[in-house]
Amino acid sequence: MLSDEINDALRGKNVLVTGGTGMVGRQIVQRALDAGAAVRVASLDDVRPFPAASYIRADLTDPSCCAEVVRDIDFVFHIAGIKGSVEVTRSKPASFFVPLLLMNANLLEASRRAGVHRLVYTSSIGAYPSREAFREEDAWEGDPMDTYPGWAKRMGELQIRAYREQYGLETFSVVRLTNVYGPGDNFDPKSAMVIGSLIHRVHSGEDPLVVWGDGSAVREFAYSGDIAEGILRALHYGTGGEVVNLGTGHGTTIRELVETLSEIVPFRFVFDASKPSGFARRVMDISRARETLGYEPQTSLREGLEATWSWHLDNEREYEKKVDHFRESA
Repeated sequence: MLSDEINDALRGKNVLVTGGTGMVGRQIVQRALDAGAAVRVASLDDVRPFPAASYIRADLTDPSCCAEVVRDIDFVFHIAGIKGSVEVTRSKPASFFVPLLLMNANLLEASRRAGVHRLVYTSSIGAYPSREAFREEDAWEGDPMDTYPGWAKRMGELQIRAYREQYGLETFSVVRLTNVYGPGDNFDPKSAMVIGSLIHRVHSGEDPLVVWGDGSAVREFAYSGDIAEGILRALHYGTGGEVVNLGTGHGTTIRELVETLSEIVPFRFVFDASKPSGFARRVMDISRARETLGYEPQTSLREGLEATWSWHLDNEREYEKKVDHFRESA
């Protein structure tokens, strides 16, 4: 839970959450509203989860739009981005790269010019080079493992570093997020990530559910509520413009993930070892977040999956109200 100190700092402030209709963004909106902030959400989605927030349909690739959405804003949470499956990333790289570059550059510059007091920019584990363990010291070693979105995310980080070097701006913070899941996730079968895709397929009645690989690959899955609290802590305590990892700090095998989900909603599954499993292990080191932000994720995988499954049952088609960058750019 957030401390009274952080809640007090949010109370009465004008807060902008870009991507506030998404999985992590809506968790931040809820917490900021609970703390007594006036929240503005910038999004292209036709979704309005919180009546107490104000919503602006905003194309952040437009500089004039960015200048408008940051007007009179104290704190910015720049969560907006583009997510998609590995297949979509490979087949439509420009649909990731170009909009991400534009929205990050425009929103960050508009915030600087408007004198925004504090800002958190959310980067991604995909900005790291490919390896088993991800430490902030290695943030810029080698090329990003997710080539196009990874470079776009790094450019946003570099922009914030440039602000610090030229203007002495220390209140723009950077966090790199691991694989996140939770209520509000993308369950579109064409572009969903691992957990969103699994839940959609289970709910659709796939029998048996066929999982690629032998289930031994280790990944990190962080619940959106925990990540949101880490981002709020990053806003309050700052990262000095440097990267801080937000994840769980421990790995889960794909087999453990599937078995845990099957305990919540029984289904049959098989692993197809003839198909590739991907990289053997990918887990973040979150020591810096623990030490500097007091960040400590609280949600177990089972608790997070139960909340996500329950939300999906009540909001099965919400993804149809969200902008699909890939379909519209085809």
